[in-house]
Amino acid sequence: MGTVQITTASHEDTLSDLARRYDLGYEEIVAANPGVDPWLPGEGTRVVLPTQFVLPDAPREGLVLNLASMRLFYYPGPAADGIPRVITHPIGIGREGWQTPEGTSRITEKIVQPTWTVPASVLREHEEMGDPLPPVVPPGPENPLGDFAMRLSLPSYLIHGTNQPWGVGIRVSHGCVRLYPEDIARLFPDVPEGTRVTIVNQPYVAGWRNGQLYLDAHPPLAEDAKRWGKSLKPMEQALSAKAAGPDAVNWDKARRVAHEARGIPIPVSPDSPDLDEVLKNAPQVPSNPPWALAYDREG
Repeated sequence: MGTVQITTASHEDTLSDLARRYDLGYEEIVAANPGVDPWLPGEGTRVVLPTQFVLPDAPREGLVLNLASMRLFYYPGPAADGIPRVITHPIGIGREGWQTPEGTSRITEKIVQPTWTVPASVLREHEEMGDPLPPVVPPGPENPLGDFAMRLSLPSYLIHGTNQPWGVGIRVSHGCVRLYPEDIARLFPDVPEGTRVTIVNQPYVAGWRNGQLYLDAHPPLAEDAKRWGKSLKPMEQALSAKAAGPDAVNWDKARRVAHEARGIPIPVSPDSPDLDEVLKNAPQVPSNPPWALAYDREG
């Protein structure tokens, strides 16, 4: 789904600014632009917007969260014309040691203006850091849950907004899933209680489009990278499951795409175009689109 786009940074832009304007996570836009200074790209710098996605290998029902790509996909059902729809947003997830769990659950409760009852483990951590927290944080600008929260049937886990939008697209939480305030505000009314939530961890996702087999490669989570070392077997398995046969894949190209892990879907069928050609044909978009005025850069 979607299309890779190109924009040109202005003198005051950061990659974080551009990520939020185009509904991308921080790590997504940094991976797509190796060699670009995230905090000072510089006026006139060409910035790749990785706004094309291969859907996770999971049931296309309810909410599907891919931890490796740090992205949520919502399948609300077909539109009036019968065409299937999918809505996607970047997410922040649990940091190493506080991993967001994989598995299947459901939305059990939806809360407007949630109160945060701080878990005992989080209270202890902040106490040890010399940054004590109150046991209960009421609704308001100091509440890290933001204005909306959806409770999962997994005990103690939420999908919620945030008062720290810089944390979307990185591993920073204690296991909950956070979205930009504007994304959770759009998503919250449309997701009913009881919605299925499937959480997967797929750094390598493959799919077909216009007769070409694409590979979307993201850096594995740190704990997976430690276990796998330099092995690309997970990538090979993901491609083999989608390929029509062993000759349907340019394996040398697929390995390069996996090593670079830029989060840009690249065709890996024999004689398919390279990344440079994909980017050459990408549409140019403004760095400051009209909808960016809906929020300020501080959040």
